[in-house]
Amino acid sequence: MTAPSRIRRVPRPLSALRSLLASSAGGGVVLMASALLALIVANGPLGETYAHALHAEIGPLSLLHWINDGLMAVFFLLVGLEIKREFLDGGLRTWPDRALPGIAALGGMIAPALVYVALNWHTPATLRGWAIPAATDIAFALGVLALLGARAPVSLKIFLTALAILDDLGAVLIIAVFYTADLSWPMLGLAAGILAMLFTLNRVGSRRLGPYLILGAALWLVVLRSGLHATVAGVLLALAIPCRPSPGRPDDTHSPLHALEHALQPLVAYAVVPIFGFANAGVSLTGLGLGVLLAPVTLGVALGLFVGKQIGVFGGVWLAVRTGLAKKPAGATWQHVYGVALLCGIGFTMSLFIGALAFASRPDLEAETKLGVLVGSLLSSLAGALVLSLAARKVPAAE
Repeated sequence: MTAPSRIRRVPRPLSALRSLLASSAGGGVVLMASALLALIVANGPLGETYAHALHAEIGPLSLLHWINDGLMAVFFLLVGLEIKREFLDGGLRTWPDRALPGIAALGGMIAPALVYVALNWHTPATLRGWAIPAATDIAFALGVLALLGARAPVSLKIFLTALAILDDLGAVLIIAVFYTADLSWPMLGLAAGILAMLFTLNRVGSRRLGPYLILGAALWLVVLRSGLHATVAGVLLALAIPCRPSPGRPDDTHSPLHALEHALQPLVAYAVVPIFGFANAGVSLTGLGLGVLLAPVTLGVALGLFVGKQIGVFGGVWLAVRTGLAKKPAGATWQHVYGVALLCGIGFTMSLFIGALAFASRPDLEAETKLGVLVGSLLSSLAGALVLSLAARKVPAAE
C-alpha cells in the first residue's frame, strides 16, 4: 500500500538575517583569505606596487578613498537596513528582546575603550584611537560560530547577531559624533533637504527602489563634502527605505527594505568587505621590531579586543541575568556565553575602518593600528573557537 500523498510546501525565501547565518562561514572565509592575501602581497615583491596603487588618484579621490568612502557606504547601507528591520520586524522589536544584547553590546564597547585609554593615557596623540577596539566584525564572528554547525544552540547565533547589530549601531554613532571633520553647513543643509525628500517618498507610499537609490547617490555626494564621513549617507538612506512591519512574517519579500537587503547581502559579503579587507589589512612587516608590538596603540587595540571585549560582553550578560533584566540564550551554558564573548573580540572590518578615520593624519601609526587589530582578532577567534568547541562536547548535538 502506497503512502498517502502529501502536499509539498514550497519553502519561503530566507530573510537576509537567516541567509547571513547560513552563509556566514563562506563570507568569513573569503574575508580571511582577502586579509591573508593582503599581508602576503604587502610583504612580497609587489609590496611597493600595492601601496602605490592604493594611493593612485582616480578622479577626485584615491583608490583607497573610493573603497573606504564609496564601497563602504554600501556596507553601511546594508548595516542600516539590518538595524531598521531588526527594530521594526525582527529580533529587536521589543525592549525585552533588546535587553540582553543591548547590555552586552554596551559593555562590549565601554570595556575595550577603557583598556585602550589606560594604555594610551600618557600619549595624548594616540588617545584618538579609543574606539578602534570597540567594534565587532559580524562576518568573522558568525563565520567562526558557524563552523560548529548544529552543536551551537541557534539561540546563541541569534544573540550574537543581535549583539553585533547593536554594536554596529554604536559604531555608526561614534563615527558620526567623534570622527567628523570641519562641518560645511551649506552642504549639511543640502543633505537635510535630500533626506527630507527621501522620507517624503516613504510617507507618500512610494515603493519603487529606483528613486530612493538615485536620491541616495546624491546624498552620498553631498555628505562626502559636508565634513561628515561619507558612509553615514548609507545609514541615513537605509532609514528612509520602506519596511512594512509584519509580525510573524519576517520573510515578507514585498517590502522594499527586504528586497534591497537580499540584493545587497551577497554583494557586501563576497565583494565589498573582502575588497575593503584586501585594501586595508596589508601591513609591511619589514623593519618592524618588538617595539612596534609593544607600542601603546598596538597593545591598546590588541588587548582592547582580546581582553576588553570578553570582560565587557560576558560581564554585561552576567549582570543582566543576575539582576533579572534578561535571561541567558535558551539552551546555552555560561561556557557558551563566554565563547561568544571571546568571538566579539574579532573586530576586523569595523576596527580597521575606525582606525583609518582616527589616524587619517598619522600614517606613522598605520602599522601599529593594523597589527593590533590583526593580533587581537586572531587571538579572539582562536580562543573563542576553542572554548565553544569544548562547550559543544558537553552538550548533545541538536537534532
